[in-house]
Amino acid sequence: MLKSHSCGELRVEHIGKEVTLAGWVDRRRDHGGLIFIDLRDRAGIVQVAFNPEIARSAHEAADKFRGEFVVQVKGEVARRPPGTENPRLPTGDIEVIAREAVILNPAKTPPFYINEDVDVDENVRLKYRYLDLRRERMRDNLVLRHKVVRFMRDFLDARGFIEIETPILTKSTPEGARDYLVPSRVQPGKFYALPQSPQQMKQLLMVAGLEKYYQIARCFRDEDLRADRQPEFTQLDLEMSFVDVEDILVLLEDLFTSMVATLLPQKKMIKPFPRLTYADAMGRFGSDRPDLRFGMELKDLSDIVANSQFEVFRNAISNGGAVKGICLSGGASYTRKQLEELTEQAKKFGAKGLVTMGLGSGEGSLDSLTLDMVRSSVTKFLALEQIKEMARRLDARMGDLLLIVAGDTRTVNLTLGGLRQELGRRLKLADPDMFAFAFIVDFPLMERNKDTGQWQTVHHPFTMPRDEDIHLLDTEPDKVRAKSYDIICNGYELSSGSIRIHNSELQSKIFKLLGYTEEQIQERFGHMLEAFSYGAPPHGGIAPGIDRIIMLFSGAESIREVIAFPKNQSAVDLTFDAPSPVREDQLKELHIKLREEK
Repeated sequence: MLKSHSCGELRVEHIGKEVTLAGWVDRRRDHGGLIFIDLRDRAGIVQVAFNPEIARSAHEAADKFRGEFVVQVKGEVARRPPGTENPRLPTGDIEVIAREAVILNPAKTPPFYINEDVDVDENVRLKYRYLDLRRERMRDNLVLRHKVVRFMRDFLDARGFIEIETPILTKSTPEGARDYLVPSRVQPGKFYALPQSPQQMKQLLMVAGLEKYYQIARCFRDEDLRADRQPEFTQLDLEMSFVDVEDILVLLEDLFTSMVATLLPQKKMIKPFPRLTYADAMGRFGSDRPDLRFGMELKDLSDIVANSQFEVFRNAISNGGAVKGICLSGGASYTRKQLEELTEQAKKFGAKGLVTMGLGSGEGSLDSLTLDMVRSSVTKFLALEQIKEMARRLDARMGDLLLIVAGDTRTVNLTLGGLRQELGRRLKLADPDMFAFAFIVDFPLMERNKDTGQWQTVHHPFTMPRDEDIHLLDTEPDKVRAKSYDIICNGYELSSGSIRIHNSELQSKIFKLLGYTEEQIQERFGHMLEAFSYGAPPHGGIAPGIDRIIMLFSGAESIREVIAFPKNQSAVDLTFDAPSPVREDQLKELHIKLREEK
């Protein structure tokens, strides 16, 4: 190799040792005779000193060094002179006294600073991703990703799982998002699909008797992008036979607690992981992925205001909806502009409006509250005792702000949940050193599609109903709870999973409820139903999203920060300029002709 040591590994125990280093020039400093460079490789940075009295030829070579030049240096590790140590660097107590130096490759001036963590337009970073990945933060993200994946493999291997690869070219099936289609040259007019997940394949592996499977699976979904979505992503896909919900949750909690303790020991966790039903999560937090690092829980105020003179509250309740609120500590001092902004936020989340109530100036107790001390546009419609009772239920104090929404229960929950999350972010209510993992369980199995009115599955069509609810499939499918579960952390959903249907008859019944004809069932799922008829064990699994986990662990704000070569928000790979047109002869081979939409 062109180097004997990595730059970042050198320490005081290497003093006196002859070393050969190779890497990139991070910085160059000319001190009028002495030249110093910070030499960088993947392991870190070390200072190299060039003294013409010790090695003139090396000094002359260093005089030509510039930022991002690739160079090789030979020299002796020495202790830095007293007072020149750099405590910010792991190598800060030593330096390398250069004896020889050579330029392996010069470099043009980069389009942005590599050695400074400054804001750079993301599209520029993605175009020059190979330069962006030289930056310390990006390098650390990829190293963390490697460690997480290695930990997952070792953890599952120790528990009897085997890693099995499943096909990338497969059949198009309904999974909840649009498929990426791949035309077949040898089967004209037919298409493969890239897998949205290996869902059916891992279930067939359970039918095959392999019992414990996992893979680091590449998945593809043609859907609108956002900060935590990409057209292609990676998940830890796992499946187990002869298990029920509890077995999966215990395994996942063990995986995440041991992984954080090993890789991020400085982080805190809530243990054991809380378990919330879907109904409880929506009712208390207005979200099925709540951030549990702070309170501000939703409270139902319907019984307090049911007979008030405020028509908006009365109508919401009489129409089967609810009046609920949250308490913003110290928010009574908010300006009119701030309150109007909160109201606009509430409307974006779906509410028709927002009732705000500022409780005095912050002094005294609620017992001393009077109507003229309440800052709100609806005080004339409410009795003082009703306001006090709402404040008590929301655990409010003098100086706090009540945020109240009325309407159908779903909209009320989602609006207050959105406000809670937004205020938590703005006010930095969450402990940044805390990982608040939790499980959300007992999701509904089905819901009505708002546009078509047809039943659709909340998770996917292979999800097992809870045993005690199966009889409701014939009469009230919307009341059937699923044996499904999510693992969440700090406001993010990290994974969804479920116990699967392993009985052909029950699976066919679910397909028919979803509106599939017998012919469609056989065409799309016949292979699954036939496999189940040969003796399928009870089985279930989950698939944590690796990109999202690394984003959370690294503190990044987008999964693009933890993927080596991601697409931008328009699903374009700027490094390789993809997607791009193809030649006419390529289309002809695939029996494809492009046409313009009219």
